[in-house]
Amino acid sequence: MAFERVGPAGVQGAEQEATGQQQPVELTRQDLNRMAIRSFFLQASFNYERMQAGGWLYSLLPALKKIYTTREELAAAMKRHLEFFNTHPFLVTPILGIVAAMERSRERPETIRGIKVAMMGPLGGVGDAVAWLTLLPITAGIGASIAQQGNVVGPILFLLVFNAVHLFLRFAGVHYGYRLGVSAIQQMKAATQAIARAASIVGMTVVGGLIASYIKLSTTATIPIGNGISVQKDILDKIMPNLLPLGYTFFLYWLLRKGYSPVALIVLTLIIGVAGHYLGVL
Repeated sequence: MAFERVGPAGVQGAEQEATGQQQPVELTRQDLNRMAIRSFFLQASFNYERMQAGGWLYSLLPALKKIYTTREELAAAMKRHLEFFNTHPFLVTPILGIVAAMERSRERPETIRGIKVAMMGPLGGVGDAVAWLTLLPITAGIGASIAQQGNVVGPILFLLVFNAVHLFLRFAGVHYGYRLGVSAIQQMKAATQAIARAASIVGMTVVGGLIASYIKLSTTATIPIGNGISVQKDILDKIMPNLLPLGYTFFLYWLLRKGYSPVALIVLTLIIGVAGHYLGVL
């Protein structure tokens, strides 16, 4: 009888096969760069129900196909990542890297979902501040000032500088996120739930700030007493500024919990806005 010599790698593989565990695959630089390139299509299938979910899955798919080798596992992972997703397009790649690292380590779907949802809100707010309120005005201002002197270098310089920063954020972000995810998961595996909870709190804080900044709702109604009491200025604003936008946000959240779709809520908001303006109360 011939005996085959088995080295340490063979023993480890045999042990993993016996215990039903699979050795985590390693995502290469090419895999991560492919995800970054696909992230340019993040909003190609944008819709008001799941926002960027289709583009998010398309960007993450190279990693999922390499991690999950069976058709059933891949289908389940794709279904998980078709849930609602929305963040700033320039800063989506750090989330891609971290989520790819977590999927590679076979973290629990609930933990991955919590980290993904918790990060998309804060990075969305940071991306707006960095890209649209800082980078764009500075580079466009420099390019416009040069162009006003009749120099064609102005618009070219604007496009080069703006997109150089844009590309750096895309490609460096996915590599940084993946490295951070691999090291953090191995060292903090027991604390991932606490991290997800903390990130969720930060995300909800940002959402609370966005309610006051982006939702504009006020009433023109007055109470006919004396010279007239403004419901908005004399009552609501003195109770709490932006009380009406906050109340309407909670109302829409309550409807979402009741099962109404985001599209139905958009139509409802449009009807309320038009009717309120026509009646002279909004």
